[in-house]
Amino acid sequence: MNEKRQGQIKMKKRYIILISVVVLLIVIRIILPYVVLHYANKTLSKMNGYYGHTDDIELSLYRGAYIIHNIYLNKADSVTNKQTEFFKSRDIDLSIEWGAIFHGSLVGKMVFESPVLIFTKNKTELSQVRKDTTDFRKLLEHFMPLTVNRFEVNNGSIHYVDKTSSPKVDIFLKQAHILAINLSNVINNKLELPSKVTAQASVYEGTLNYNMKLNALAKNATFELNAELRNTNLVLLNDFLRAYGNFDVEKGKFSLYTEMAAKEGKFKGYVKPIIKDLQVLGPKDTNDTFFHKIWEYIVGAVGVIFKNQKDDQLATKVRIEGDFSNPRTYTLDAIFEVLRNAFIQALLPSIDHEININSVGKKQPEDKRNFLQKIISPAQKNEVKKK
Repeated sequence: MNEKRQGQIKMKKRYIILISVVVLLIVIRIILPYVVLHYANKTLSKMNGYYGHTDDIELSLYRGAYIIHNIYLNKADSVTNKQTEFFKSRDIDLSIEWGAIFHGSLVGKMVFESPVLIFTKNKTELSQVRKDTTDFRKLLEHFMPLTVNRFEVNNGSIHYVDKTSSPKVDIFLKQAHILAINLSNVINNKLELPSKVTAQASVYEGTLNYNMKLNALAKNATFELNAELRNTNLVLLNDFLRAYGNFDVEKGKFSLYTEMAAKEGKFKGYVKPIIKDLQVLGPKDTNDTFFHKIWEYIVGAVGVIFKNQKDDQLATKVRIEGDFSNPRTYTLDAIFEVLRNAFIQALLPSIDHEININSVGKKQPEDKRNFLQKIISPAQKNEVKKK
């Protein structure tokens, strides 16, 4: 009887311990989101020069993740304490990237749902935000202790706001999807450019496509990229044109093509802007002031004189290269391309596929042609490069 009784007591103790552990885990599961939420808001409120808040944090222990709901981060003025909108997102999902475990690495991924990034003139301009990079890295370390290997944005938007201009400016791209993979070189780490970033967005009835290969862990910027912005409706950008150019347009489509590559502190690339079907003056300009009309006549006349009549496009190609501490822009080349596009041969509205990481740092052979030869004879330019 004693042995049976002792066995029952031991079994009872085991049940009590098991139930206690289960209850404790349930209590921890209930309390933990509030503890994490308190810690998150405390961290967001103590960022140097910024103030942030999140409404809720949802834990998903079975997949090693948590979701931050309705987060925002504002720029705080140290003198007036006024806040300027900088970043907000409906959800941020931070989790373990399980696929990387099969490659022997424990890394994380971040997915942003409907984020908004706002650069405001004299408040949160890109140059000012760049100075705060260290603080943002610390914030990321607080929220994501693992190295981020995958980064995704769904339905994002980026704004540039100028409340001091007349009219006020708020230009933006929207419906952005951004995907960055293999940022910690988990896969194909022997490649020179193992990581990849792609992006698509809508820009005033136009489309943006961006493709980049890079080595995110390299000491110096090491990448090659190409991007194209096609058929943006300039009429929808009239507030921007009035504020910074003092004119508006009745019609026009803007496109931009670029390639860029960099390694060992040096870079090389070009930017090719193209405007099609431009019409500056229209019936609504009859109410403008005399001097404003004169200025718009000048802008319109320049557009007419330097456009390719056959393709109805105004275009140029600006070559840029050098090192990051001393970049060079080839202004004369840009002028040559304007004239060539206007009077000889229209520039192709496409990426030229002439820049890659192997071309960085290579000197161009000296072009000894005179001004007119450079304009009239584009074929010779290619011959000079081959010599």
